Amino acid sequence: MSLITAGFERLARKTMEILGVKNLALAIYPGAIMTDTPEELARKVETAMVDQILEGLKTRLEEAEKPAEPGPRDIIFEGSFDDVQDFFTGELWTDGLPIAPPTVERVEEFLRFTDHPADEIIGVLGPENRAATVWSVAVNGVMAGCRPEYMPVLVAVVEAIADDEFCIHEAGGTPGWEPLIVINGPIVEELDFNYGQGVMKVGRRANTSIGRFLRLYMRNIPGLRIPPGMFDKGTISYTFNVALAENEGVAEELGWDSFGMERGFRREDSVATVQSARVVTAPIYCGNTAEDCAQAIAEVFGPTCSYSVHLSLKYRNFHPLLIISPSIARVFAREGWTKNKLREYLAENCKVAPQAVDRWLWRIGHTDFTAASLLDERCGLSLDGNGLIPIFRPNEIGIVIAGDPDRNQARGYAPNSQPPVSKKIELPKR
Repeated sequence: MSLITAGFERLARKTMEILGVKNLALAIYPGAIMTDTPEELARKVETAMVDQILEGLKTRLEEAEKPAEPGPRDIIFEGSFDDVQDFFTGELWTDGLPIAPPTVERVEEFLRFTDHPADEIIGVLGPENRAATVWSVAVNGVMAGCRPEYMPVLVAVVEAIADDEFCIHEAGGTPGWEPLIVINGPIVEELDFNYGQGVMKVGRRANTSIGRFLRLYMRNIPGLRIPPGMFDKGTISYTFNVALAENEGVAEELGWDSFGMERGFRREDSVATVQSARVVTAPIYCGNTAEDCAQAIAEVFGPTCSYSVHLSLKYRNFHPLLIISPSIARVFAREGWTKNKLREYLAENCKVAPQAVDRWLWRIGHTDFTAASLLDERCGLSLDGNGLIPIFRPNEIGIVIAGDPDRNQARGYAPNSQPPVSKKIELPKR
């Protein structure tokens, strides 16, 4: 049997359905545990939980049939444009915005831009354990408003989230994080991605539709939907991120490796990286010296990431992302600073008290360990001379050059526990 809180009952029952299980007993705690006093907790366990547990342990599990789904080329609906919108909305197959109807002809146009066979399975994506096929990539690409020639990028993005390292089945957690796509290589210019003024805003088709595609795909294949759907339990969330493209010309001009190169690829490779983004910083305005720029970034980026440092301690997998405008990159470069020197500065100057981390851990519900208990050789972090915990490991901070070249601004993203996953974008041979 399972012990859950009331807010997870529908989720638990849907999970049973996906797993083909009937009659799994649930003992349901009424309310949110972390906001109850110890006295309320004890009372609710005694009056509400104990009888449920005793009764539930008498229940025999049974196997249930999983619901059938239509085949890839089945025509599931015919009607006008507005009729299609209403039907797809009713089936929870949209993101709340109008979609381009995925006709067989339109889907096949997308498939012309990949050498992968339509029925190839890229992976099986939880929590609904549905196969991610190349056909389904094309269908959702059509729906999201992508152009057919974006198909190689879409396949690489799905390969990234299907990688076991990404843990897509955890993407519906209560922090409400969103995936963030970073694009590198010649494909940036070829498909007209925005990497300048207004980067990270909707408006350029490649950035916007590809960002929308990933959120739509996560609804329709893994099943990560908000109510009346299921499996996305983000408490207070935010909307999808558009794709981020790097200004590779400036990186090359300064002699810096691009983000894609730092991920292990060559400059001539086109690469899609997907990582989690839990929260974004305020805009960080910098001055005209490398030290001033680094200090400004540390003062804003550090505290924003500090609230998530328990993820770094527990999972040893914490990959914040920093976007710096070309003007700031040039300030660093003219004084001989590399990306690594900036990373080392941030690791040395961004710290947090373990007592604060312990308070945050308790409120989240991690009551079985403290920050200090996680500090060891495997963790790679230790208390400094003032008893503070470094927020960053230098080798885990991603740095991307993008944004208005005429402004002195940076912005950072604090991640969830999922590591970034990068895949090469493979163009069709023809």
